Amino acid sequence: MSFDYNNIFKEIFLQIEQTQDRGKIADYIPELGGVDPNKFGVHLISIDGRHYSFGDSDELFSIQSIAKVLTLSLAYKLENQKLWKRVGVEPSGNPFNSLVQLEYDEGVPRNPFINAGALVISDMLISLLEYPKQEFIEFVRKLSNNNKIDYCSRIAQSEKEVGYRNAALVNLMKSFGNIDNEVDDVLDFYFNLCSIRMTNKDLAQTFMYLANNGIEPISGERILSLSKTKRINAIMQTCGFYDEAGEFSFKVGLPGKSGVGGGIVALLPNKYCIATWSPKLNKKGNSFKGMKFLELFTTKTELSIF
Repeated sequence: MSFDYNNIFKEIFLQIEQTQDRGKIADYIPELGGVDPNKFGVHLISIDGRHYSFGDSDELFSIQSIAKVLTLSLAYKLENQKLWKRVGVEPSGNPFNSLVQLEYDEGVPRNPFINAGALVISDMLISLLEYPKQEFIEFVRKLSNNNKIDYCSRIAQSEKEVGYRNAALVNLMKSFGNIDNEVDDVLDFYFNLCSIRMTNKDLAQTFMYLANNGIEPISGERILSLSKTKRINAIMQTCGFYDEAGEFSFKVGLPGKSGVGGGIVALLPNKYCIATWSPKLNKKGNSFKGMKFLELFTTKTELSIF
């Protein structure tokens, strides 16, 4: 079955425009507070390489926590099953930056997508790579097929200036022996990975390897094995949306990941990858319009994993 995705995007956007956007920009990170709250973009890439877009899909935005899937992919590729000795795969059931849960779990984060888990993955990559920041951004550029993608020093610095809880998380894990490198080095890597800026098109292209059985479709290079691809998609399904992962699975039915920059990327294996961007966040920290859009999209197309 084929769809006129561009027309579907317009129909859904008009529908969600009639509902009140109750979201709020993530202004606790100063550099994100100045983004135009009315922006909205979407881009879909089908498994056969066709592109469909709507709205502000070519504007750069900070992908924030979406980058955690990419650090996990690279660490899993390099570290194999040893990775899971230091981080779990369960939904957290608590806020993504909870110190209480981390203390209870003796410094082992529940999953790689909460802040503590991403900090452990960052620590692993610092140990595994000779030039961690450079090698990681090169990995992202290869996945996105865009050599211009880079860190944003302004956003990284802005996050560093207010990153007290992240500093507390990494120090707590260091006290339990689950951080090997210097705390400042781990935080610097983490703040930089969250600062990466992409367009919806970039983001959808970057995640196509997870929709294509671990193979980057343009180059044909295998990024991850089938088994590892399945497992990362499973963690996105259960842990990709903070405390709203169950709601996203229930209403949308796709593996995906959100970020507080307002971006969401989701995919249907062997079918497509879709990325949305709308800066206003709901109370759970996910894009208000993005969540609504993807719910209506999978309802209208009947294309989800369920």
